[in-house]
Amino acid sequence: MQSPADRQDRHEYPAHWEADVVLRDGGTARIRPITSDDADRLVSFYEQVSDESKYYRFFAPYPRLSAKDVHRFTHHDFVDRVGLAATIGGEFIATVRYDRINPNGMPASSPADEAEVAFLVQDAHQGRGVASALLEHIAAVARERGIRRFAAEVLPANTKMIKVFTDAGYTQKRSFEDGVVRLEFDLEPTDRSLAVQRAREQRAEARSVRRLLAPGSVAVVGVGRAPGGVGRSVLRNIRDAGHPGRLYAVNKAFPEDLEEVDGVPARRSVRDIDGPVDLAVVAVPADRVPAVVAECGEHGVQGLVVLSAGYAESGPEGRERQRALVRLARAYGMRIIGPNAFGVINTAPGVRLNASLAPEMPRPGRIGMFAQSGAIGIALLSRLHRRGGGVTGVTGVSTFVSAGNRADVSGNDVLQYWYDDPDTDVALMYLESIGNPRKFTRLARRTAAAKPLVVVQGTGTAPQGHAVRATRLPHDTVSALLRQAGVIRVDTITELVDAGLLLARQPLPAGPRVAILGNSESLGVLTYDRCLAEGLRPARPVDLTTAATAEDFRRAVGQALADDTHDAVVVTVIPAIGEGAPGDAELAQALRAAAAAVPGKPVLVVHVELGGLAEALSAAASTAPQAADRQAQAPDPADRPAAELPATPPDGTHLIPAYPAAERAIRALAEAVRYGQWRREAADPGRVPEYDDIDEKGAARLIQGLLERGQGLTIGQEETCELLAAYGIQVRRALPAPSPDEAADAARALGYPVALKATAPHLRHRADLGGVRLDLADEDQLRRAYTELTELFGKPEELRPVVQGMAPRGVDTVVRAVIDPAAGAVLSFGLAGAASQLLGDMAHRLVPVTDREATSLVRSIRTAPLLFGWRGSTPVDTPALEEPLLRLSRLVDDHPEVVAVTLEPVVVAPHGASVLGATVRLAPPPARDDLGPRTMPAY
Repeated sequence: MQSPADRQDRHEYPAHWEADVVLRDGGTARIRPITSDDADRLVSFYEQVSDESKYYRFFAPYPRLSAKDVHRFTHHDFVDRVGLAATIGGEFIATVRYDRINPNGMPASSPADEAEVAFLVQDAHQGRGVASALLEHIAAVARERGIRRFAAEVLPANTKMIKVFTDAGYTQKRSFEDGVVRLEFDLEPTDRSLAVQRAREQRAEARSVRRLLAPGSVAVVGVGRAPGGVGRSVLRNIRDAGHPGRLYAVNKAFPEDLEEVDGVPARRSVRDIDGPVDLAVVAVPADRVPAVVAECGEHGVQGLVVLSAGYAESGPEGRERQRALVRLARAYGMRIIGPNAFGVINTAPGVRLNASLAPEMPRPGRIGMFAQSGAIGIALLSRLHRRGGGVTGVTGVSTFVSAGNRADVSGNDVLQYWYDDPDTDVALMYLESIGNPRKFTRLARRTAAAKPLVVVQGTGTAPQGHAVRATRLPHDTVSALLRQAGVIRVDTITELVDAGLLLARQPLPAGPRVAILGNSESLGVLTYDRCLAEGLRPARPVDLTTAATAEDFRRAVGQALADDTHDAVVVTVIPAIGEGAPGDAELAQALRAAAAAVPGKPVLVVHVELGGLAEALSAAASTAPQAADRQAQAPDPADRPAAELPATPPDGTHLIPAYPAAERAIRALAEAVRYGQWRREAADPGRVPEYDDIDEKGAARLIQGLLERGQGLTIGQEETCELLAAYGIQVRRALPAPSPDEAADAARALGYPVALKATAPHLRHRADLGGVRLDLADEDQLRRAYTELTELFGKPEELRPVVQGMAPRGVDTVVRAVIDPAAGAVLSFGLAGAASQLLGDMAHRLVPVTDREATSLVRSIRTAPLLFGWRGSTPVDTPALEEPLLRLSRLVDDHPEVVAVTLEPVVVAPHGASVLGATVRLAPPPARDDLGPRTMPAY
């Protein structure tokens, strides 16, 4: 009889266990199952492990592996015995394995649910988080194979490995016996293990981006011999920006005796560079990129910015080329920005990197910018460069990333970097597509709690070069979910920059109350109207008249800021002509002085045809290209007229944004008000209620039994009512009425008054078509109504009539929950009826929903006033409405097999709410990659 160790592979190779991961230092590795073909790799790996590490693994000197060892460690059945390896460049850097055991510690098979686990990490790669990543993946594999608990025996001196287990966040117990520490831990994810995993993910992905944005040395591959061209331009941009690190020009076509290009050391290959290269900017034709990537990987380059085009944006052949590019780079542990990228910029004083096609370096500042499109990236930079006529450049750029096809590094990675980047106060993103909406929403919520995140989102059609997950959610729903996560969602690049400039240098408003003052009554009134349109609460404009001096402005602004009834101040300015009219610099200084005297409230300026004022307000902190290269030609500041002197301190403490139109200023202010409100609410998000009457286990048994009938089904009315009742959602009973006599019997059973409804698909929830008869007080009325319905719409078998007891009159609403494969579970609410459907007036929240979120959900639809006594109507019982919202949220969160639920109508009366109809669809749950081990997007 064969023991488990002697059995050969019982399962096919589990390719879905393969994954790329980002390690603690920002490098990458590939994790995959170990197979019988890995014998030579295993031996080579073991030879590079120190004697001390071998001793810790085997508890005795173990200088080499025997042939029997090699066979045992490379032959697995992928069920009871599994081995995983972390590889870089195809070679092992670490291994982990588990062996299923019985309670006596002997080899076993299912249903035994415990396994012994052991690691071995090459010394050169210890401290990079390899073991932690392997533990996440081997635990996920074990759970898939029915193993619920790991045991590990570790020598007390092996503190690094003990820390790997204890820091993982699993529920565990520890014992000490015979000189060995024995650790046992459950593999079910806990809140702490998920928090640990996500914290590690953030640190690793942030460091991987930091390696790309702050390299110590850069090589530009593809520098032309003649002036011009992409490679030569990028080389010049890096050099002119003043990057302090080593810089190299690389082109295999360089003559062997060529030493420099544009004053930069020239090399024919990355291999010819003495010393490390942290970043390679690749600007060669697509067919030559693989050879360049291989050279970079062999030289130890940490990351790539690939400017080359000809990839997924060019069609199916290019898409395959792009996949091969990512696989090759990851095999060497490198991350990629691009391909088809515009480049990256980092203005930090110690970095000063302009590895992009932007000809001039933006001024340093506090705004981080991300764009997928190079054209949009150019537009963003150019708008921030402006110093008048439009939005003034009141602050500069910290980092800029144009990801192109974002085959590897995406907006999610850059968000991880910005989250704790001390140089970035505001993040601006132009997203043509969102590859992982669930993760982006999670990261956005965390980032927005620390700093503003302003996003322009594409219309839902991803560019050809982008690999994105399919989502069934409408574009408006995704936008609503982003807002729920704290994202400041705008529609245009102009609005993106407008909001970003306000948020970068002005405090958040404490509320919607706005003071308006200026020297133009008509401009003040226009601003007032825009405030009302944006939902703000403006005070009546204060007209200072066209005779107002700079001192008048200073005094009025100071008074408005000091007034506790104002949360923000908008100053409207038109050109003034006359002997006492203030100059631009004088007025700018007066406004800045007033804001400095009473800090804590935002100040905005709406100006008309005053380019000089806009420039004076931004003055020395503009994002316009710096003039260091032209300093010799610039006049000495002491020789300038007074009006041209900078009117702001060099540190930009009190920078005031100026806008050329009231609607732009007020739209930016309204977004800041809403974001400030979100920040305050996010500090106390509420809780997910615990209901004592929920029967989670009973619902699970019912769902399992129903799914055994088929892979996906809309369950019957009886089962629907039973399932919802397990979560405390009572659906008002409805009895089938296939004939007038059976309708009368049903009414007697329910008690009068009753309603008669046609439930055929074309008539369901269409009261406007006449398929519903209400308040039928007796049998005569019921029979007449039955006759009317059959005469109007056809035979009973076509109408599918039902009789239902009358619910108290109120407002008809609809509640829906759906599990989207990309975004996750979403709860939606709106009023029932054609008008709401036509207008798309539905509000959405991600599941699980807290009590505070349920309250805001009910109030966030445009037709919400109908629930609160609009035009003298009786207000309805909204707390009674919120309860089924919260219970339904719990149902779909606890049971992902419930993929769609509709409660319609839910009639909300002045006292209580009644669910009159419901449908439930079950299916095997979609995969939850956010609960599994850390992985990079598959390629």
